[in-house]
Amino acid sequence: MNVLTRVSGLMTNAPFMLNVDCDMVVNNPKIVQHAMCILMDPKKGKEVAFVQCFQQFYDGIKDDPFGNQWVSAFEYIIRGMAGLQGPYYAGTNTFHRRNAIYGLHPDEMENERKGKISMQQFGSSKEFFKSATGALEGSAYSSKQISPSNFIEEAIQVADCAYENDTSWGKQLGWVYGSISEDVPSGLNMQRKGWRSEGCTPDPIPFTGCAPGSLIPTMIQQKRWTSGLTVVFFSKHSPVMCSLFGKVQFRSGLSYCWLTNWGLRSVFEVIYAVLPVYCIITNTNFLPKGLGLWIHVAVAVIYYIHTLIEYLAIGLSVQHWWNNQRMSIIRTGTASLIGFLSAMLKLSGISDTVFEITQKEQPTSSSNDEVDPGRFTFDKSPVFVVGTIILMLQLTALFINFMGLQPPPASGNSGNGSGLGELICSTYLVLCYWPFLKGLFATGKYGIPLSSIFMSAGTVFFFLVCVNL
Repeated sequence: MNVLTRVSGLMTNAPFMLNVDCDMVVNNPKIVQHAMCILMDPKKGKEVAFVQCFQQFYDGIKDDPFGNQWVSAFEYIIRGMAGLQGPYYAGTNTFHRRNAIYGLHPDEMENERKGKISMQQFGSSKEFFKSATGALEGSAYSSKQISPSNFIEEAIQVADCAYENDTSWGKQLGWVYGSISEDVPSGLNMQRKGWRSEGCTPDPIPFTGCAPGSLIPTMIQQKRWTSGLTVVFFSKHSPVMCSLFGKVQFRSGLSYCWLTNWGLRSVFEVIYAVLPVYCIITNTNFLPKGLGLWIHVAVAVIYYIHTLIEYLAIGLSVQHWWNNQRMSIIRTGTASLIGFLSAMLKLSGISDTVFEITQKEQPTSSSNDEVDPGRFTFDKSPVFVVGTIILMLQLTALFINFMGLQPPPASGNSGNGSGLGELICSTYLVLCYWPFLKGLFATGKYGIPLSSIFMSAGTVFFFLVCVNL
C-alpha cells in the first residue's frame, strides 16, 4: 500500500485517494460524490482522515453458513463506532485524505508546514519530495515535465521495495508496518493524532466483493486477521496506548479493544470449552445448582434472544443467526487460537508470521461435486485438529456421564458432583461443532483427514490420563 501511495502521489498529487481491494467492484457510481461531500464539508470535513464504506458481498451463500459475510457486525458494531470517533479502517472501500497519510495532524491543516519535513523522511526522489511538499503545504505541484510518461523512471524508483529504507515510510508516513493487519493500526494511528473517520452507506451500496466460498479459506482469513490484530493489541499502536497518550476517545478505544482482542478471547473460550469436560469426568462442578444455575441460563437465553431480534430486524433469517452463532464459537476456538499463538511467537521473537492469501474462487454451478456449497470442507490444517479435539472432548465427557463411569464426589456428598449446567455446556458445544462430527464420518474433502483424527484422539487420550493421575 505504501508503494501505491508513493506512486500515486508522484503521478497525480491529488488531495484524496481511493483504496479498493482487487476483489471489490464499484456498485454505486456516485460514491465519489458522496465521499467528497464528507471530506470537503466546510465545517467538519477537515477533521476527517478517511471515509470508510462497509464491505458487502454480491456472491454470499444463502444464510451465511461460514459466518464470513459480517452483515450484522457492520450494521451494529461498525455503525456504532461511526457514532463515536468513526469506524476503523477496514483495508478497502476507503477514501483517504492524502495529508493524513503523509503524517499531518488535523490542527496543522491551516498551518505552514514548510521546513518541517525533510527529504530523508520521504526518500531520495526529488520529484516525489516536491509533490509531497506541495500536498502538505496545500499548494499546487507543478513541474516542467507535464506528461505522466516523463515520470516513469521516477515511478520505478519510488516503487522499489528498497526505496523506503532509512525513511519514515511504515512509521510516521503511510500504512503502519509491524502487523499483517496493517489497516487497523494505520487508521488507529490517524485517530491518535486527532483525526476522525466517517462511515458512508448510500443506497445502492457503494462497493461489493466476493467472500470466501468455503470453510478452509474462511479459517485462513480468520487466522490471519487474529494474528495481526493480536500483534496490534500488544504493540505501541494498541488502543490502550492510543487512548492514554493520544487523542483516541475512551469509548472509541473500547471498541478498538473489542476488535483487537479476538485472539486473547480465544484462550478463555477454549478454557471454558475444556472446563465442563474436566468437571464431568472428575464429577465436580464449576456452575451452581438449583436456582443459581437458572440465573445463568436466563442470562444466556436473554443474550441469544437479543441477538436474534437484531438479526431479524435487518431482514436476516433464523438460520443465518444460528450459523453466525455457531461459527463464532468455532472460529474463536480454532482459527483465532492458532492466530493468537502465531502472534505470541512473533512477539517473543521466535518466528515471524507468514501472510497467507485467502482464496476466494467460487464453486461453479456445473460441478457435480458442489451440490451443497454450504457444506464444510476440511484439510490437514492445525485449525481443524483443534476443533476436532474440542469435539472429541465433549463427546467423551457425555459418554462417561451417560455410562455412569464418573467417580464418586470427592467429599462423599453427591450434591457436589457435576450437574445439569456442565451437561448443557458440553451438549451446546457438540451442536456448534456438529459439522465436525459429520466430518468424522465423511470422506474426501468433506471428511476430516485421518492424520488429524489420530492426532486429536491422541491428545484426548493424553488429557484423560492427566485428569486421572
